[in-house]
Amino acid sequence: MASVRVCTVDDLAVNEASRFVLDGVPIAVVKDAAGEVYAIGDTCTHGDISLAEGFVEDDTLECWAHGSQFSLKTGKPLTLPAYEPVPVYQVELKDGDVHIDPAVTLTV
Repeated sequence: MASVRVCTVDDLAVNEASRFVLDGVPIAVVKDAAGEVYAIGDTCTHGDISLAEGFVEDDTLECWAHGSQFSLKTGKPLTLPAYEPVPVYQVELKDGDVHIDPAVTLTV
């Protein structure tokens, strides 16, 4: 599958996660204070909870239910109870639009 237009960069609130489902794949998209846009799997690997409902702090997204923090860059959990990473997706910015390919995960 090719990359899909998800939204505009301006649609994303700074330091908040937004949930999108692309071809059946739930993805959390975050724009940080520096304007960088990240896309990681939206489902916490500990409790099957939407990460987009969580909290963005620095370069992490924290699950609201049990407090596991996931790196926006690598998808790796930085705190317990989660110990399995979430997938990370490549983000392409084209003419102010955010594009993601849900079939391709990055190896970090």
